[in-house]
Amino acid sequence: MCLMLKTALENQYGRLLHSDRDPIPDVPAVYFVMPTEENIDRMCQDLRNQLYESYYLNFISAISRSKLEDIANAALAASAVTQVAKVFDQYLNFITLEDDMFVLCNQNKELVSYRAINRPDITDTEMETVMDTIVDSLFCFFVTLGAVPIIRCSRGTAAEMVAVKLDKKLRENLRDARNSLFTGDTLGAGQFSFQRPLLVLVDRNIDLATPLHHTWTYQALVHDVLDFHLNRVNLEESSGVENSPAGARPKRKNKKSYDLTPVDKFWQKHKGSPFPEVAESVQQELESYRAQEDEVKRLKSIMGLEGEDEGAISMLSDNTAKLTSAVSSLPELLEKKRLIDLHTNVATAVLEHIKARKLDVYFEYEEKIMSKTTLDKSLLDIISDPDAGTPEDKMRLFLIYYISAQQAPSEADLEQYKKALTDAGCNLNPLQYIKQWKAFAKMASAPASYGNTTTKPMGLLSRVMNTGSQFVMEGVKNLVLKQQNLPVTRILDNLMEMKSNPETDDYRYFDPKMLRGNDSSVPRNKNPFQEAIVFVVGGGNYIEYQNLVDYIKGKQGKHILYGCSELFNATQFIKQLSQLGQK
Repeated sequence: MCLMLKTALENQYGRLLHSDRDPIPDVPAVYFVMPTEENIDRMCQDLRNQLYESYYLNFISAISRSKLEDIANAALAASAVTQVAKVFDQYLNFITLEDDMFVLCNQNKELVSYRAINRPDITDTEMETVMDTIVDSLFCFFVTLGAVPIIRCSRGTAAEMVAVKLDKKLRENLRDARNSLFTGDTLGAGQFSFQRPLLVLVDRNIDLATPLHHTWTYQALVHDVLDFHLNRVNLEESSGVENSPAGARPKRKNKKSYDLTPVDKFWQKHKGSPFPEVAESVQQELESYRAQEDEVKRLKSIMGLEGEDEGAISMLSDNTAKLTSAVSSLPELLEKKRLIDLHTNVATAVLEHIKARKLDVYFEYEEKIMSKTTLDKSLLDIISDPDAGTPEDKMRLFLIYYISAQQAPSEADLEQYKKALTDAGCNLNPLQYIKQWKAFAKMASAPASYGNTTTKPMGLLSRVMNTGSQFVMEGVKNLVLKQQNLPVTRILDNLMEMKSNPETDDYRYFDPKMLRGNDSSVPRNKNPFQEAIVFVVGGGNYIEYQNLVDYIKGKQGKHILYGCSELFNATQFIKQLSQLGQK
């Protein structure tokens, strides 16, 4: 909701707050802003300059009393008190990317990043600011949801700090019955109307391998290899070769943007599918469209023939109804063609990365590492292969190996790997941080378990492999992932189903509705939860999101939402690891 509203206001109907604006004294103005010092100062300036007839002030998160007083003083000084018509706290300090996925508003993306939370030199004051920012957004989320959650979190992590602060904030709001934002139906709204939801707060450090993993599903691949941000993918498309007096030369690349939204039926159906399935589906949609297009052309041709053709005359009445039907479906046909072109371009761009970087090889090899399956090829061989991926791909692969290893490699082996990585052009700073992280977290003796995930070839591309296809998949492995739960999904399953498991038995329990706020013991005879929100403190990714979506498909009547403090791909995450490794 927040994303759509902000886009509409800024791109279609509105003006940015800090842009130059002329007075329009006979027009009301609607403000939709964060209550920051800078924004409040500009709003006060607008009041002093008498820019508009009246002012409707909407704050994305709750405005403090002191800042509200600043606005009141400015209105009083400008004799504009009666012109301030409404002031609203909207509690929309989050962005909904999917019906079941949200992230914190990206103005503070750097503030709440994995790097910011895990900096070794972070002060207590800075950490408090980070935690307060996350808690403010989560509070907005639950106010909008209309539900007070049961909170579970791991001990001794940033997630626990968020849980303590959020529990306190919810508790204080509930205590003030007169002004509570959860009065009325506090058991929830919409799909959360029958039972209070479970909020599972997990720390990114429980699983650092998944954000680095080369993926194989459509949405996660688009996010990994293309410029994909806030549901919009930006592509550079070459327009071929142009002839000039100086000879043939490539034409300038055109930049194109495509919105991948819930109204895109193909995207909704296939965003979680393995890429080979997507390629085949695009080809099938194209063939279906061509058949419909040919039928329209044939009918038009018959209808346009002269009356001397007796066969055409006899067919005329029969085909009139068919043509009418075909023409009436023309808008639908054109929309279908638009989506086919869109996904042909996007999937082709993804395929170019897969083939150029051998991403299918990386995906399959990493799956084997994470599931402790026997490796059929030496890790050094892949790192040393100049044709297999970029330096970043090689570093991602090695970090996954290092994180997932039951025992860290010996110093001699590690030096050999580091030399191979350096020769391949890799920056070793991310490895430096992961070594420190693993030593600190004592992960060498208890690495995250990823289950017995396996990949297997499937005969999906019989039609896609032919030369007439839009996608020449030759040389690309047709791998389909067997569903296995990632660590975040497994933790959710334990807590949602109230299972006893060493991994989650010591998770803290908070109920903001309970009078005794210091009791973190789990009540006895607790029923399994039907609704849950998983929130990753330190950043999330589409791989985990899709794993949760696949998990819940087998749980009839249950609902899951996935949220994170920021949404990053492997390139963005490894950059943060590199910055931490420089410290």
